Amino acid sequence: MNEPLAIKLRPKTIDEVIGQKHLVGEKGPIRNFVNNKKIFSMILYGNPGIGKTSIASAISNEIDMKYRFFNAVTNDKKDLTVIIEEAKLYGGLILILDEIHRLNKDKQDILLPHLESGLITLIGLTTSNPYHKINPAIRSRCQIFELKDLTTDEIIEGLNKAIKSPYLKGIKINKENIKLIAKLSSTDLRSAYNLLEICYYSSVDHKIDKDTIININSKPVFNSDKDETNHYDLLSAFQKSIRGSDVNASLHYLARLIKQEDLDSIYRRMTVIAYEDIGLAAPNMGVKVEAAISACERVGLPEARIILAKTIIEMALSPKSNSAIAAYEKAENDLNDSIYKVPETIRIDSKTYKYPHNYPGSYVKQQYMPDNLIGRKYYEAKHTSTYEKSLDDVYQKIEKINKNE
Repeated sequence: MNEPLAIKLRPKTIDEVIGQKHLVGEKGPIRNFVNNKKIFSMILYGNPGIGKTSIASAISNEIDMKYRFFNAVTNDKKDLTVIIEEAKLYGGLILILDEIHRLNKDKQDILLPHLESGLITLIGLTTSNPYHKINPAIRSRCQIFELKDLTTDEIIEGLNKAIKSPYLKGIKINKENIKLIAKLSSTDLRSAYNLLEICYYSSVDHKIDKDTIININSKPVFNSDKDETNHYDLLSAFQKSIRGSDVNASLHYLARLIKQEDLDSIYRRMTVIAYEDIGLAAPNMGVKVEAAISACERVGLPEARIILAKTIIEMALSPKSNSAIAAYEKAENDLNDSIYKVPETIRIDSKTYKYPHNYPGSYVKQQYMPDNLIGRKYYEAKHTSTYEKSLDDVYQKIEKINKNE
């Protein structure tokens, strides 16, 4: 089999994993699981090529349990049934489940009881946020660990490991060109290995220079050093530019994020902005964003750029209001202070509850707030749009009724 370099270099132990020190470092939870020879079902999520499969493989090699690989897309129910029968034979095994967010209901129904009983110990792998994409029934049975993007230095560490391996005999490459490959690969170590291997075999004497690299991969270099254009810094700048109504900066950061082809992060951030920053000032923005995301998923890149650009311009220039999240945070803060009993008037067995629809304007004065919060106000309207002003008019009218004004 013509195995890629990335597979040949896959770590066999936790010590060989590149990066992810918060999980496999000296005090990392996964390292301690391995040291204690005790493993729990878990989901590893993060961007491609940053070590999900590497960590799963290293765990499986170091824990004294049988393990099997399963892909949620390419493997079928029969394959899963065979694995479960093996688990019964061995008294349990580790199932490394790739693309777990794509696991359909039929396969979930087969897996869940054995996950519950402990016969199967699951290590799920996904590039998607499990809180959005994975069935809650599976998610609740697993510990979730987020992997961090690899730094340029960590990618270089992996490349140096490859260069010293027996798989690239006679390779000639200097430090500058190693760094160039690392930058072209962004945070993806697998991509870095693939580029290095292709460059190695594209040269007669295995000498890799800048021209060799650029001829094979002409993608623009985006520095991903954590103190400069870190992915999360870009997302933060993207949101803050839209919040600040700077349409040009918003488009700049959108373009940089699209170059990284991380559409899922763009979609999630747009959804948050629609409700956190634009909010009640333009309440239909959430619907517009959802429609834009659906259209982008239908057409894909490069056409998705058109849809995103149009939507981001509208979001940046839209009126803004954070009154909804501000109101919620005030309400949440009160929960730390005391115990609040639901008032008698609105309990499930209340005999004094007044049904608002039986009264003019569908409103009647009665107690809704707990006794020790009567008079507390959380919502403060922002008159940045006609719509929120109309909500405030209703709010003020109700306040007057409550005060008998």
